[in-house]
Amino acid sequence: MIDVTVENFEAEVVAASMQMPVLVDFWAPWCGPCKTLGPILEKLETEYAGRFRLVKIDSDQEQQIAGMFGIRSIPTCVLMVNGQPVDGFMGAQPEGQVRAFLDKHVPPADAVAPEEDDVLPEAAPEEADPEAALETLQHAVATDPANDDARFDYIKLLLQRGRDDDAKVAFAPVIAKAGLSRKLGALKLWMDAIDSVAGSADAASAEAGFDAKIAANKRDFDARYGRALALIASQRWTDAMDELLEILMRDKAWNDEAARKAYVGVLELIEQPKVKVADGQIPPEDPVVATYRRRLSSVVLS
Repeated sequence: MIDVTVENFEAEVVAASMQMPVLVDFWAPWCGPCKTLGPILEKLETEYAGRFRLVKIDSDQEQQIAGMFGIRSIPTCVLMVNGQPVDGFMGAQPEGQVRAFLDKHVPPADAVAPEEDDVLPEAAPEEADPEAALETLQHAVATDPANDDARFDYIKLLLQRGRDDDAKVAFAPVIAKAGLSRKLGALKLWMDAIDSVAGSADAASAEAGFDAKIAANKRDFDARYGRALALIASQRWTDAMDELLEILMRDKAWNDEAARKAYVGVLELIEQPKVKVADGQIPPEDPVVATYRRRLSSVVLS
């Protein structure tokens, strides 16, 4: 069991969940039900012997993290897998229900090799290999050119891999639809951002030039927007949205709402597909996306 703060959240929760499921227990010292649930979680972590990791977050002390996850009551547990929340529950559940919850998500006992065994891990599934995934998506687009969802995933992965020219070729057949589709519009924003820094040595040097202009005039919205594009080109998504918010807080309607439209485009690019849940349940939100959606709403509606 690990106590998590803002300082170690990225390493102990997000990065760790890329290796194994991480169960995040939001609690507080004054919470009676938390004191009931806590020992059950610690017992199960020991029993499951490396099949999941338990971390605890004091929601009073770490309100920023609790806010990211939209925590409204404690105890609340959120299961993170591959950097994303996939399921959760609220309240002091009995051991049997917690065990049933874990068994839906953690690998079976015989799938976890003992640490002392000096064996190579099994190969990752083909979908975990970016090149294999690209090949699969390319085939999907070639087979059904009208499948814009597959095309979006294919072009997005090409851009993530730095294959900008291939992305432009794949995007050309649907460029006319960019103004009609939020997903395709988001891809166009990303490619326009890459083009915007093409004349600079790199995105960082372009960003530095915009910094100087903003320092001289905080209402230089062209410079702020240019800086946001440079950040998008570098895939620094939250930094880009922070810069776009600076424009929105000063002038929501600037340049035909360009900042708001770009902000929404970034949210589209970073949002992960919804995980499948049982009937009647609501899929958990990506905490980063949820936080930045709330920030946009608070500025636009103010």
